[in-house]
Amino acid sequence: MFDKILIANRGEIALRVIRACREMGIASVAVHSTADADAMHVRMADETICIGPASSTQSYLSIPAIISACEVTGAQAIHPGYGFLSENARFVQVVEDHGITFIGPSAEHIRIMGDKITAKETMKNLGVPCVPGSEGGVEDVEQAKALAADMGYPVIIKATAGGGGRGMKVAQGEAELERAFQTARSEAQAAFGNDAVYIEKYLTTPRHIEVQVFGDGKGNAVHLGERDCSLQRRHQKVLEEAPGPAISAEERARIGKTCADAVAKIGYSGAGTIEFLYEDGEFYFIEMNTRLQVEHPVTEAIFGVDLVREQIRIAAGQPLSFAQEDLKINGHAIEARINAEKVPSFAPSPGRITQYHAPGGLGVRIDSALYDGYKIPPYYDSLIGKLIVHGRDRDEALARMNRALGELIVDGVDTTVPLFRALLEEEAVQRGDYNIHWLEQWLAEIAPGDA
Repeated sequence: MFDKILIANRGEIALRVIRACREMGIASVAVHSTADADAMHVRMADETICIGPASSTQSYLSIPAIISACEVTGAQAIHPGYGFLSENARFVQVVEDHGITFIGPSAEHIRIMGDKITAKETMKNLGVPCVPGSEGGVEDVEQAKALAADMGYPVIIKATAGGGGRGMKVAQGEAELERAFQTARSEAQAAFGNDAVYIEKYLTTPRHIEVQVFGDGKGNAVHLGERDCSLQRRHQKVLEEAPGPAISAEERARIGKTCADAVAKIGYSGAGTIEFLYEDGEFYFIEMNTRLQVEHPVTEAIFGVDLVREQIRIAAGQPLSFAQEDLKINGHAIEARINAEKVPSFAPSPGRITQYHAPGGLGVRIDSALYDGYKIPPYYDSLIGKLIVHGRDRDEALARMNRALGELIVDGVDTTVPLFRALLEEEAVQRGDYNIHWLEQWLAEIAPGDA
């Protein structure tokens, strides 16, 4: 086991890793930018080191700075959290070249799954169901038109190196296709430095279902059920729950086994999430995230396992601490992403926290780096906390979420708490009867022009 781990991240996820390290008796190193000198992850870590100015490109995304921090502190391993360098294959290779352990999958697996076309081809060959679409990249509009005519409209153009909803455009018919194609390519080039795109059939009312998998890198793997992440705005998840309210036990077992078998065959190591669109009882692969997800706590809640601890154990060469038959679902969990944003425009709302009170009680967990007097910097993601609740069933979890939101106090900045209070009043949310378009349609009705 490692003696010291460096966390190449910030905010609540850095705190999450520090806590797991402390429970395991491992020393933690927090890196930080000048803007994060007073951040909670810096206060809680065993050691800290400044790696650059406020700009993430000069700090949290600076590979030389992070490697240097490891060498200065003697850290034997790096946990990347999520975002930043967590899915950067070049970073993983550099880490390994310096004799440091990367807590996550291999550079090869990150590279394969980071390219949407290669990932889809790989998954199709492993028996994972995929959305009908082009076999590879689409070179021009004429090729796109031919493919769209064959699979039928609507279709969606996607960046092969995409993420976060960028480089994605829908065409309802041929008249819209050329503009969608050109716009997707332009966005892809601007966001990822790669204008390659591919085309898929666009499902009209799907749910977003993702399956949590874990591999030991030696051909053994398990799945930890699914999460429903269908409540989204502009392809960004807002609320997640597990298990999925629309998934049967039989469907869960079927798709879970398919995913676990797939990652076992390629010798995958660590945590991964295989994401699907789900419509009319069928699953269609869209991508694999080769890292810990923001919403991992809902899976932890219903299975009673520590996924970060398991990541560290696997990276240290230890076997999985549980077998598939050990994993039994207990109750229901829901996570609300609390952002420092003004609803309904969702404009960022950085600033100083004048009062902060975290909710508590049975089945309530909050992962946050906030404290009274903390100044939220304007340079990074607006996520300031995750409120997770667990109940014996979905109704109890919903009631607990409503109660916990009422207890949560974050003064000094605007937050998305009012959005969740309003959502919990909606009958569709109470029934779990929604798809990936529901939230944007609802927002368009209550605040036209802001959705």
